[in-house]
Amino acid sequence: QVQLVESGGGLVQAGGSLRLSCAASGRTDSNDVMGWFRQPPGKEREFVAATRWIGGSGYTAPYTADSVKGRFTISRDAAKNTLFLQMRSLKPEDTAVYYCASGVRLTRVPGDYNYWGQGTQVTVSS
Repeated sequence: QVQLVESGGGLVQAGGSLRLSCAASGRTDSNDVMGWFRQPPGKEREFVAATRWIGGSGYTAPYTADSVKGRFTISRDAAKNTLFLQMRSLKPEDTAVYYCASGVRLTRVPGDYNYWGQGTQVTVSS
């Protein structure tokens, strides 16, 4: 079992920044892929970014959705078992519940991830 707990969401004005954190615990060595998804109001859950641990402190180049590329950066602190999502130049359309997820395949498909956090709300006002 892997437990994921997100934090860092909130209300921010358009153009602002937020950093989300996801603390992982449990059998994290069994799932070497971690990523972020989001679910805007009334829409399906969508991929944001993901990365795979390749041993030591190394990770693959992040796999990032086109809609956030250049604005959002995924990173991971292996020592603290924590995943981050730095979000800059936020837009109202970034408003969503953001979820941290863990799996074994580096994909953009939610069904390929077998552990999920409870989500954290991000609201961007215009």
